Amino acid sequence: MKKSKALRRDILQLNFELYLFFLLPAVVVTFIFIYIPMWGAQIAFRDYLPTKGIWGSAWVGLRHFTRFVNSYQFFNLLKNTLGISIYQLLAGFPLPIILALTLNQLKNGFFKRFTQTVTYAPHFISVVVLVGLLQIFLNPRNGLVNVMFMAMGKDPVYFIGIEKYFWHLYIITGIWQSTGWGAILYLAALSGIDPELYEAAKIDGTSRLQRILYIDIPGILPTVVILFILNTGRLMNVGFEKTFLMQNPLNLGASEVISTYVYKVGLLQAQFGFASAVGLFNGVVNLILLFLVDRIAKRLGSGGLL
Repeated sequence: MKKSKALRRDILQLNFELYLFFLLPAVVVTFIFIYIPMWGAQIAFRDYLPTKGIWGSAWVGLRHFTRFVNSYQFFNLLKNTLGISIYQLLAGFPLPIILALTLNQLKNGFFKRFTQTVTYAPHFISVVVLVGLLQIFLNPRNGLVNVMFMAMGKDPVYFIGIEKYFWHLYIITGIWQSTGWGAILYLAALSGIDPELYEAAKIDGTSRLQRILYIDIPGILPTVVILFILNTGRLMNVGFEKTFLMQNPLNLGASEVISTYVYKVGLLQAQFGFASAVGLFNGVVNLILLFLVDRIAKRLGSGGLL
């Protein structure tokens, strides 16, 4: 152990300039686009006016945060944001794992490549196009779904305009678009498993299901834990673009989330300080969730991210 540490230290010292050359651009970009903008977070604590600038605007402390927490929309925004995110995590997170485990068992090369292509392709469809297709298929007059309903003697349904359907439509389309792409990381992790383990398991007479349970799943478990922690850390970040495009006055009670609310009060109503406070509140909650889930994962002995 001591020899390996000494060897790594010597390699680092001998190639210090090379490491610096490769790392410096990433450090500079991160500093410019991540850390310097944090200086503007103080807008959340000021009554910001563009004509006065950040330093010239009056300091109001936690007034914007208090206003947001006490507003009548707070609990509905929190319910929709957390509800959609948790629903998406529970319904969508296991599916790429299942798809990767299934694809890993396919022996027919052509069928495996064809399946991968079909499942990956939706990822490259623009969100705007996806929502447009959804509205076309669910159109109450001539959409495919409602045409089938009317052919069966049922009344057409305006699915996008009904609140109780919004979450389901959002999650189902998200799963269709992201499952194949999400399976790539798990397939990469599966490819790193020692083939000798499979050979030994076959000699011992194990079934395919047993090899999945006792070789594949333990082999990708560290990757699963890390991705789960990262997904939990984005729990409050419901996709703005897709949510905003699917919104209409009829489903607003189920579709209004923090990201769309920040857009409306910040850019449309020019309440920059208040919108910054709401966005900062959202980021702090995500950070707390990230640390909490990471600590739980470490306590359970599954490793962690931090």
